Amino acid sequence: MSEQKLHLVIGGRVKDPQTLEFVDLENLDYVGVYADYAAAEEAWRDKAQRTVDDAEMKYVVVHLHRLLQPDMLKR
Repeated sequence: MSEQKLHLVIGGRVKDPQTLEFVDLENLDYVGVYADYAAAEEAWRDKAQRTVDDAEMKYVVVHLHRLLQPDMLKR
């Protein structure tokens, strides 16, 4: 049985498109939590494509499983 690897997709306006410093943390768009990277990537791609013309909007996939279970990195 494989271990669940949670991923969070969030996005929002950033101060500089080259960084991940969000302008307003209270208004982040929490897209969702996904049980695998493929589902998270699909959600990320959908949101990112909707805002492609706005350079200050950025969506990211956060590997929650790496934060919750850092020992998984060794596998």
